[in-house]
Amino acid sequence: MGGIRDIGLEGASTGQVPSGAGPGGCSVRFERDAFRIADARHLATEYLTTLRDGRERALPDDVVHAVQLVVSELVTNAVKYGSGPIELSLALMADMVTVTVRDGDTTLPSPKPADPGRVGQHGLEIVHVLCRDVDIQREPTGKRVTARLAMR
Repeated sequence: MGGIRDIGLEGASTGQVPSGAGPGGCSVRFERDAFRIADARHLATEYLTTLRDGRERALPDDVVHAVQLVVSELVTNAVKYGSGPIELSLALMADMVTVTVRDGDTTLPSPKPADPGRVGQHGLEIVHVLCRDVDIQREPTGKRVTARLAMR
């Protein structure tokens, strides 16, 4: 897979890494009923730990925690509101960590206005605050949400 690291997860099968994910990225494709959202966070942690091992300096803890939260929120949205298999890809590109989540539903999510009184549905709002940019695109087979986090 050209430098892409496959991380084996029970109930998951490896998929194609989205374009632009670059060498050193990882990707997992899974069926929604055979995967837990915690598995997605563990995938992110393992990938980021691998990056730490290959770098002169470890990634800052706040970046690691932010990536874990973004992964959790995006995968939760795909599980709750998407359809079909879900693909999670992570990549380090220059000074950014890129998190991409795909699913088979073509309905695009949109962040709700901030409302501290609202219970739930703050996930995309949180992702927008943590990330340098968030790109949401419809694809022929569903949608893709890509979030880029600065490594500071």
